[in-house]
Amino acid sequence: MLDFQNSYFIILIAGVAMFLYGSSMASTSLEKLMATKITSLMNKLSSSQFLSIGIGIGLTTILQSSGAVTSMLVGLGNARVIKLAQVMGIIVGTAIGSTLTVQLISFDLSSYALPIFSLSFIVFFLAKKQVIKNIATVFMGFALLFIGLKMISTSAHYFSQLEILADFFQSIRDNSFYSFIAAVIFCAFVQSSAVTIGLAMSLASAGVISVHDAVLWVYGANIGTTSVALFASVGSNYIGKQVAWAHFFYKTLSVIIFYPLTSYFLQFVEGFQATPSRMIANSHFFFNVASAMIFFPFIRKGAELIEKMFPKGPSDEFGAEFLTLNTYQNSSLAISYAQREIMRMADIVLNMIKDSVHLFETEDTTLVQSIKDRDNQVDFLYREIKMFLLDHANQSTTVVHQNIMKMIMFISDLERAADSIDINIRTLAVKKHALRLEFSSQGLSEIQKMHEQVVKVASMGINAYDNPQMCELAIELKRDLAKLETMYRENHISRLNQGLRETINTSSIHLDLLSEYRRIASLLCNHAYATTKIKTSDEAPQDKG
Repeated sequence: MLDFQNSYFIILIAGVAMFLYGSSMASTSLEKLMATKITSLMNKLSSSQFLSIGIGIGLTTILQSSGAVTSMLVGLGNARVIKLAQVMGIIVGTAIGSTLTVQLISFDLSSYALPIFSLSFIVFFLAKKQVIKNIATVFMGFALLFIGLKMISTSAHYFSQLEILADFFQSIRDNSFYSFIAAVIFCAFVQSSAVTIGLAMSLASAGVISVHDAVLWVYGANIGTTSVALFASVGSNYIGKQVAWAHFFYKTLSVIIFYPLTSYFLQFVEGFQATPSRMIANSHFFFNVASAMIFFPFIRKGAELIEKMFPKGPSDEFGAEFLTLNTYQNSSLAISYAQREIMRMADIVLNMIKDSVHLFETEDTTLVQSIKDRDNQVDFLYREIKMFLLDHANQSTTVVHQNIMKMIMFISDLERAADSIDINIRTLAVKKHALRLEFSSQGLSEIQKMHEQVVKVASMGINAYDNPQMCELAIELKRDLAKLETMYRENHISRLNQGLRETINTSSIHLDLLSEYRRIASLLCNHAYATTKIKTSDEAPQDKG
């Protein structure tokens, strides 16, 4: 092993840090490699509970964290993409998936870690294709993980021999419940059940705690890992809370069932005659598999119970106001109500545009969250309106069908405009505040004027959707905006040439913001260009006459 020439306390902290960083590196690279697979898996959520459990195992294997998967589910629930009943199987599957990493780290592969890391780094450095780089990074991450685990083990052996800590370790051995509580707190702090159980393996191998106590660490880690999703659910809607608390109750009830039976459970695990590390890994595996088998028949009932415990509140009532898929038998009437819902969606997007400039003026976390929430509302309305229109498109005449396609194209542009504000503009604002940057007075003034013009264009573009006679005016305003953006770009470059410090520091943010505003205006005028072309083609024969 390496001679670190440092205190064992530093080795312990560094070991935990390398373990966590290696795990994060491996999971991030696996996620990039499997991004399309993740999307495909999520699209099959409601097919069957068996498939959902398989998806949970697969996602946890990819992301290397059950907490990360449940946090992702909380986010999807907050965006109303999923419902609790769809993902209960995934929650059960994440518990099983988390055992794979623990099984891997239970083998002492630290002697291979440095060669693997070195070879992987060479491949990463020389590779041209991003896929190969991602694969190399996965191996580098696992190598760091094993190095970190060895450092934790080395420091644990040292601390186990210190007389000053003897009473502390003895109290842990005498009071097994302390091990359980310590594991819950530690796992909630590091937000990783794998590193918690890895530390338990090291302590058990060093004789600091017994294998019996280490099994209690396994219980504690399984409850502690639910803190990741619980923290993520703070401020989310009722679905996000349902997902997070379903994860918590599933893990907690599993521990309540197994805790009184720990001695019998340990006898079963010891029957495999393995090393302490392997016994702990096996206990984690059998605990989660047995829990899944116990609760599988009650998945739907459990979902119903959690939904009653965390019902939809007044603040969660957002939804489509004018759409009911089975109500409107007349396609013309259905389209009329869809138009009203579209204008409601457009109002949300317009208000997002109006508020977007304030993101750069003050660091307002409430406004940032409001932008996110409104984007989720726009996404929700986009899906509902699109489903509604497609349902009626299949039953309508050719003319009505064409109108429906135009409506779908418009709501698609609205959704993309909202995404531009939430993803791109909000990110630019967060970057500006994080770096403590300030626009020059001239630059800020130009951004505010650009924003005012974008609001005018967006308002005109939305009004022109209901009033085709206004399309040409909307296009004219859009062209004026394009000229204004070009002029402001030239002004910005002129200030760069003058060497103004604020301009230099905020250059990329400033120019990207101008581009995003122009893009949003273009999106909301797309329908106007299409309408103008149709109008021109309709009038052309008359002109020839």
